[in-house]
Amino acid sequence: MVSSSSFYYFLSLLILTISCTQNPNLFVNGDMSLIQKTCKTTKFYDLCVSSLESDSTSSQADTKGLAIIMARFAVANATNTNSFLSSNVLAKNTTSDGLMKKVLKQCADRYLAAGSSLQDSVKDLGSELYDYAYMHVMAAADYANSCRNAFKRYPNLVYPPEISVREEGLKHICDVVMGIIDNLVY
Repeated sequence: MVSSSSFYYFLSLLILTISCTQNPNLFVNGDMSLIQKTCKTTKFYDLCVSSLESDSTSSQADTKGLAIIMARFAVANATNTNSFLSSNVLAKNTTSDGLMKKVLKQCADRYLAAGSSLQDSVKDLGSELYDYAYMHVMAAADYANSCRNAFKRYPNLVYPPEISVREEGLKHICDVVMGIIDNLVY
């Protein structure tokens, strides 16, 4: 099992990497009261706050805008994981790795679908279709879970810890997005 400290280290590193490439004004103060108030209603307060603080647009965002920012982090996470898995599929060239290659391809496809679902959630949030946005985020988290299930179908294959960390990361980000969407609905 992957330790929680390495999980949070990886997740923080991924968020910082995404933030640095998308936002030149890293770590702005922003509307801390709205960010903190919003993040307190999510399952992963620290992840929520650190992610939103790393995005310069969060200082001008309302709650809907914060949901969109977090959903975009989720899209980036799913896309990054899809790329990681796809590169591992290409690296598995021997016939003895045939089954592993097949399962990694299935996982890459699941993360591609997760990214697409999350992009749909961003559009839904923009159109204030919060129920649909929530369903798309929930589906994305489930796509990540289906990768783990693909490995369970083959008892001789070990679920790689690198994929487990990425799965948990996407699920946590999705939980944060769903928590923020709940603020918009109720």
